[in-house]
Amino acid sequence: MRPENAKPSLPSGGLPSLDLLRSFEAAARTLSFTQAAAELFLTQSAVSRQIQQLEAQLGVALFERRHRSLALTDAGGIFQRAVVESLERLRDATARVRAASAPRQVAITCTPGFASLWLIPRLARFTAAHPSVDVRISASLDVLDLERNRIDLAVRFVPIARGVGPSLFEESVLPLCSPQVAKQLRTPADLVNQTLLTVQAPGHSELPTADWEPWLQVMGLASVQMKNTLGFTHYADAVSAAVAGQGVVIGRLPLLRELVADARLVAPFGEAAASQRAYFVEIARRSGRNADAQEFADWLRAEAESFRVDPSEPRGATEEDA
Repeated sequence: MRPENAKPSLPSGGLPSLDLLRSFEAAARTLSFTQAAAELFLTQSAVSRQIQQLEAQLGVALFERRHRSLALTDAGGIFQRAVVESLERLRDATARVRAASAPRQVAITCTPGFASLWLIPRLARFTAAHPSVDVRISASLDVLDLERNRIDLAVRFVPIARGVGPSLFEESVLPLCSPQVAKQLRTPADLVNQTLLTVQAPGHSELPTADWEPWLQVMGLASVQMKNTLGFTHYADAVSAAVAGQGVVIGRLPLLRELVADARLVAPFGEAAASQRAYFVEIARRSGRNADAQEFADWLRAEAESFRVDPSEPRGATEEDA
């Protein structure tokens, strides 16, 4: 039976407008014009008019209007299943078309030290193999939420016990300095007469020599009062100061391996200590379908594997790739 005030039906082969179909889908799912209106940011009367218009075009009632409730008619149930399937297929096709035309991008977050000392010097190898992929690096000491900040993956530098995801490599630490400064150092006790280059990011450490603690404890120097310290916010700046001969930095291996291999920094004592920290790759849940993000993570692991063993590393500096 055709509803009252019915308009002419659709021409043969014609389809209702998308707006009418969206309103019907919401009303059929919630069985409420009021809830459907709230979802679509319309008024209840506007949704009611759209449903009446759709029923008039189809020439059939889709809902039974009961006292303070709605129910789908048999025709309404058939039409709901078809509309839901069609809208889902349209959404999927829209997403695929947009993905195909969108620029390919991988967003990564990591510490500034990892970015400047390890990642960026190697990045040209990835971009050469993937010239159409735009890599965006957010170098920060803050632990950024991958989903909220729309970041594909993170390289987290954390205690080994707290690591999430595959590890790239563990860290070992030992003092490093320029060859000129090394001439003044015969034993670890000689450090008391040197300037220690330290890293103390705001809100990330309480002790001015916190980054030195693992090595100092291994060497039995934890209680030694150093003559002078020079503090930095970023590790790369402390490393630059060491290369310039301004003091001794606690060297993080394998990040500084090239500087040691080139003799821009030397290990005066050759005694390394495990820091019990490592670098882990964490991939965002939403990036599971991002093939470029997956390839970037695979590339990181391959680079770390090829970097894992190096005979130029100072004696006693060990690392493992879990």
